[in-house]
Amino acid sequence: MQLPLTLNCDFNILKASKIFYKSIKYAFEDFGMAKKIYVGNLSYSTTEETLRNQFSQFGKVVSVQIILDRETNRSKGFGFVEMEDEGEADSAITGLNQKDIDGRRVRVSEAQEKKRNF
Repeated sequence: MQLPLTLNCDFNILKASKIFYKSIKYAFEDFGMAKKIYVGNLSYSTTEETLRNQFSQFGKVVSVQIILDRETNRSKGFGFVEMEDEGEADSAITGLNQKDIDGRRVRVSEAQEKKRNF
């Protein structure tokens, strides 16, 4: 998918700038780019394939990631699903929040941007 976005300035000047970061972030949101969804209270046995199957009932899934513990390589019980269309993502959030997946009642909500220090 091509973005209808052009930059009429020197990229090297802006690439480390907060303004550039925020403008690109908002450009992606404004043009209906993928929406990231948080999925919590997952069973340790839930796989990325299981999540993909559940969310694909609502639309096109771009990516699925279950967060793993670095030391044990076991699920931390939460993950993220990225969906192509914002409306479909909102439907998935509404349709799957508090639903049973692999014996656990999952919490599904829009993912929050992690605060970063620049």
